[in-house]
Amino acid sequence: MVSNKGFSLKDQLFNVEKVRYFAGLFYAVNKDFDTQGFEDEVMATMLDLELKARMNLIAEVLENYLPKAFPLAAKHIHAALPPPLDPTRTDDDFGLFVLGALGEYVARNGMNDLPVALPLVREITKRASMEFTLRHFLNAAQDETMAALNDWVQDDHYHVRRLVSEGTRPTLPWGLKTGLEVHEPLPFLNALHADGTRFVTRSVANHLNDISKTDPTLVVNTLSRWREMGQQNKDELGWMTRHALRTLVKKGDSAALTLLGYHAQPDISVSDFNFAPTVRIGDTGAISLSITSHGDENLMVDYVVHFVKANGSTAPKVFKLKKLALKKGQTVAIQKNHRFQKEASTFTHYAGAHRITLQINGQSFGDVDFALV
Repeated sequence: MVSNKGFSLKDQLFNVEKVRYFAGLFYAVNKDFDTQGFEDEVMATMLDLELKARMNLIAEVLENYLPKAFPLAAKHIHAALPPPLDPTRTDDDFGLFVLGALGEYVARNGMNDLPVALPLVREITKRASMEFTLRHFLNAAQDETMAALNDWVQDDHYHVRRLVSEGTRPTLPWGLKTGLEVHEPLPFLNALHADGTRFVTRSVANHLNDISKTDPTLVVNTLSRWREMGQQNKDELGWMTRHALRTLVKKGDSAALTLLGYHAQPDISVSDFNFAPTVRIGDTGAISLSITSHGDENLMVDYVVHFVKANGSTAPKVFKLKKLALKKGQTVAIQKNHRFQKEASTFTHYAGAHRITLQINGQSFGDVDFALV
């Protein structure tokens, strides 16, 4: 996993210094732990691996340096854990990613000792997020794991509370599928939505966004119910609602837009919607239009580019243009340049006949055809 300018995330998160630190945690509580042997065995192959594989390798090698009996190995891990993450922070505190190898170790070795393994996962997540590990347990022992999560929603440590939401997300990036139906974790989300920590509420919102891809009605109804309950701070719930509905908003879902205060059929007229008739790959094209409102309207103005694919078919992609609050009789002119970046790392442009659709509050308000050359 390498980004621009040669930055390597896998080398930042998993390198010899991190492996040495990891081994040192065990040596600090057990002078018989062979730190050099552990480091040599890991580093012999680690740098040839991708990020997730490096974590798995450390867990596999650790099996050679801890007792074979899992309950005894768990005691070694408990003793070696660093202090919990800073309790004064409330967001974006993921801990050291290398400690994720402890979770992989527990998943590999603790499935037959759930009364030992699950409390250990709870302790580790106070130092490094355990959502990937939790999904192994949901797959292998769903009932026991869900029972533990039911207790963890009331945990004093917000990292444990966040794990309940994050670990049960339907489409967690990089995460295993859980086998849970999308509605099954809802009791957890109901309990967590009023949490006072943004790290938790962000996860709840992301969880709902995942659900929205398969059951939009469930998400809109859930957010509406939370609004009526009034348990969460109004501004925080407003942020959560916008974050949870971001995929539905891009799709122009009328129920989602209505919940956010946008009329599905705004009383407006659009004029002078234009785009450059021809744009070269690597250059920019200018979008321009005017909107006149015939009543007081909140408007979510987007545009959809129907990109030509390699096989000649087209695929739409939504881009944000502007949010407006217009009074009756008000007219506003909008202009924006769209760049068709050449040789982008994540998207390839193909020459051909393209189209831009103007989308306001999820409804189409006109199309413009252009050629990308």
